[in-house]
Amino acid sequence: MTLSIVPPMTRAARLDAMDGAAPKVLVIGGGINGASVYRELALNGVPVMLAEKSDFCAGASSALSRMVHGGLRYLENGEFDLVREALDERNRLLRNAPHLVGPLRTIVPIDSWVSGVLNAPLRFLGLSKAPSRRGALPVKLGLSFYDLYTRGKGGLPKHEFWSSGKAKARFPFRPEVRCAATYFDGQVSHPERVVTEIFEDVARAGCDAVALNHLEVTSIGTEVALTDRIGGRKITLRPEIVVNATGAWIDRTNARAGATEDMVQGTKGAHLVLDHPELREMLGDDMVYYENTDGRICIMFCLHGMVLVGSTDIKVPDPDTVRCEADEQAYILDGLSWVFPGVTVKPEQVLHVFAGVRPLPVSGAGTTGQIPRGHFNRWTEGDVPVLSMIGGKWTTFRAFGELAANQVMTRLGIARRTGTEEMPVGGGADYPTDGDLWCAQVAEQSGLSPARVTTLLERYGTLAGALAHDFASERMLSGLPGYSDAEIDYVIAHEQVERLADLALRRTTLALAGALDAAALDVLADRLAQAKGWSPAQRAQELNNFRVTLAETHGADPNRIGLHRKGEVAAQ
Repeated sequence: MTLSIVPPMTRAARLDAMDGAAPKVLVIGGGINGASVYRELALNGVPVMLAEKSDFCAGASSALSRMVHGGLRYLENGEFDLVREALDERNRLLRNAPHLVGPLRTIVPIDSWVSGVLNAPLRFLGLSKAPSRRGALPVKLGLSFYDLYTRGKGGLPKHEFWSSGKAKARFPFRPEVRCAATYFDGQVSHPERVVTEIFEDVARAGCDAVALNHLEVTSIGTEVALTDRIGGRKITLRPEIVVNATGAWIDRTNARAGATEDMVQGTKGAHLVLDHPELREMLGDDMVYYENTDGRICIMFCLHGMVLVGSTDIKVPDPDTVRCEADEQAYILDGLSWVFPGVTVKPEQVLHVFAGVRPLPVSGAGTTGQIPRGHFNRWTEGDVPVLSMIGGKWTTFRAFGELAANQVMTRLGIARRTGTEEMPVGGGADYPTDGDLWCAQVAEQSGLSPARVTTLLERYGTLAGALAHDFASERMLSGLPGYSDAEIDYVIAHEQVERLADLALRRTTLALAGALDAAALDVLADRLAQAKGWSPAQRAQELNNFRVTLAETHGADPNRIGLHRKGEVAAQ
């Protein structure tokens, strides 16, 4: 099967289709869970629309640690069903989205043999709150569960234990490390693309469904009022059911329907992107999964040529003000020095930072680590019934969307007619077993080089075949490593890009690759201004506003990104 390019639909056409419509379901929230329930409903013949007040995947769904995993540490909380479900979903993603999700060998340095052996039973009984160090025995038990549960399910290689000598021959661990465990989980290279490709799959299937970003729900009643945050147009919908998939904003969204119950509490996870050749060479294709000095689990691995390090777990009252603060950066870097005492990180090597809010259920747990990571739905009755999707892990998005869709369809009296367990995501369809041969054949047919087709396959999966033909006369862009004029123009036209942040932070991997400098921003602003018909003043304002965001929220060096360059508008 040849994967086709979805014809673009203008923003005005989407707004026209939504204005005054009466879909069976309105999904509020365009993150991974909202996209999942949207797909489940649409593919089962339910007329559905989706509204996202910011950009798709602009919240927690793009701020994850890029891991697709069973959640080894959740065994300590007794969340065995969650780990089983996550392992199943991890394996499905490895099969269904092989261009975006791949195996990742994980190394766990351990400095004791039996420490933490009572963590799980004590936490399960509520007798322990503070995190404690994990010795070889509890790690061995957890990894044995991993192996036992995935045996015969097409999973990943079994875990191993390395001696202190072998572990330190691989990594310059601190002297106290007595052994290391190794096992495989998964990583997602570009989580935002999973959401984009889910929307494309729905459109490709010809479903009665429309999704739109930068569209804010302002009130929820018999009619739902929405405002287009790009052009200012106001529209109304009359859905039979609303699905609230707004994550950390669930309570605020429900308040627009008059609800007052607190359902979620947020905890912040912050990450750093380092340009550190020594660490990059040291890590190779492995991830180090280690305890910080306080027992909090942290991760470190290479991604898009940089080193990703994180994360924190801090309660936050306001998801709109979340950013990676200086003390969090210090905490993460202290942990890195704890596991690798001989490695130092200079301030200028921190090229990009990001933070997101985990939408966890309201809980009386003593520490953030004890708050359950599972998911469930809750109905709120009113002028229109609202189903709130509470909790969840990125890895389990498909199962969570399936659960929510089943509950909605039961209420609507609609029978499920298809499932998504084995359904490829976008370019995962007909993914080649021999990628080199596939790329060579597409290169010969399109005229692009095999190396360029390989890049497109990594980014778009088998959609790269159709894109390569469309990009045959492309011109690679100076200042944007690995991107061409045709590719950027395609992304803008087909993937609902409205703001420079949409393009630079989520539709491309430039931010995580440490490539967002002044030259790159100028090129992106030029392409977007041309596509949107912006005046020079509009382009300058959009560019400067995004530079301010990069400096204030993502830790960018103002000089590197050209903030407040002479002759350009100042931030308002």
